[in-house]
Amino acid sequence: METRAFDALMIGRVLPDLLAYLDVTLIVAAVSIAAGALFGGLLAWANLDGPRPVRWLAVGYVYVMRCTPSIVLLFIVFYGLPKLLQGAFGIDMNGMNRAVFAVIAFAMLFGAYISEVFRAAYKAVPRGQYEAAVCAGLSPVQAFLHVMLGQAAIVALPNFGNAAINLLKEGSLAYTIGLIDLIGKGNLIIAQNFGAYGIEVYLACMLVYWVIVLLLEQVFAQVERRLDKGASLRTETPARAGAASGGGAADGA
Repeated sequence: METRAFDALMIGRVLPDLLAYLDVTLIVAAVSIAAGALFGGLLAWANLDGPRPVRWLAVGYVYVMRCTPSIVLLFIVFYGLPKLLQGAFGIDMNGMNRAVFAVIAFAMLFGAYISEVFRAAYKAVPRGQYEAAVCAGLSPVQAFLHVMLGQAAIVALPNFGNAAINLLKEGSLAYTIGLIDLIGKGNLIIAQNFGAYGIEVYLACMLVYWVIVLLLEQVFAQVERRLDKGASLRTETPARAGAASGGGAADGA
């Protein structure tokens, strides 16, 4: 078999072509994360406070999704969903953009995983704080938003960030259903060169993913620091107020 020397310059030559499709990769990942987070929130609620049949459905769904390989679910959604909707409702999805199927599949997976993150974060916050807020006159929704949500977000954020980064990387599987994103374009470049420059093209793709992941890690770290700082300020304010009132009472005495 003929061997070809490694061409490091090819990495720089293919980068502009790959970056032209980076927006597809990022949009699919961002929409999947947003939709999956909303879905995961509903699953977490169903698991925590839903009626028993709904809770069983949520637990079963999470178990099935967490045991299903990403590429298997992607193929099931891509090949099975159009047939299901066509047969049940007469909806034709054959001409739909392939990114839609990728978003549906990855959102389903992300929602299942992140629901467990949300559930664990919610349970990590002492329940007594919620009950005290309700007894103080807040509605259940107000107590959740003002007392529970911020603390749970701090607990959930590291795992949420890791899950988002993993989904971004798993999104590279979308080329298997014909989506032309970063990896899809890379495969086209290799095919146009009759299988040559595979190492160079994939190294270029890897470099792009490295940069994106490093940036995302910095973003999540910055958000986590801000949330920690806000939580510290909220904790210190009542303590200072109590100290001030105690000092005033002592002066009056």
